[in-house]
Order: sequence, then C-alpha cells, then structure tokens
Amino acid sequence: MSVETLNRLCGRTPLVLSLIALLTVLSGYTRPRHPAPTDEGAGAHIFQIAIVLLAATFVVFLLTADWTRPGSLARRLAVPAAAVVAAFTALYILEHAYFR
Repeated sequence: MSVETLNRLCGRTPLVLSLIALLTVLSGYTRPRHPAPTDEGAGAHIFQIAIVLLAATFVVFLLTADWTRPGSLARRLAVPAAAVVAAFTALYILEHAYFR
C-alpha cells in the first residue's frame, strides 16, 4: 500500500470514528435515568474503542501527511475534531448533569 493511499484512508477514517463516538454518546440520552449505574454498558465500550482507534488513525495520518500543504490537512481534520469535541461535551453533560 502506498503512502498516499494510506494517508487518504487515514484521513477519512477519523470522520467515521468520530461520528460513531458522537452517536454512541447521544444514544445514552435515550436511556432511562438511574441513580447509580452499576455497569458502563456496551455504549461506553464502543465509545472507548472508537476513541482509541481514532487516536491511532490520527497518528498514522500525521505520519503519512504531505506537509507542503498544511491548510489542506487542517481542513480535512476540522469536522472530525468538531465531532470529537461535541462527543466529549455531550459525555460530560450526560455523566455530570443528566444522570445526577
């Protein structure tokens, strides 16, 4: 596999993984409120796996990037970064305000 192909693949994967993380957290708002959850559940594990895979693909993307066009790199990562920030914000609200 060429470096360009690997970079293209690792440039698209963060969008998918960040949306999976965001949708997983948002699905937590559909669950009934419990005073003290005993188990994290499958949603928490899916979120954790998505974030770990996102970090790994981000590192590979940066290592295989064409640094002669940094603006293009930033544009390709803007939407996934916004989705990750939204996912962590929703997770914080879910854990600290919604289930309290």
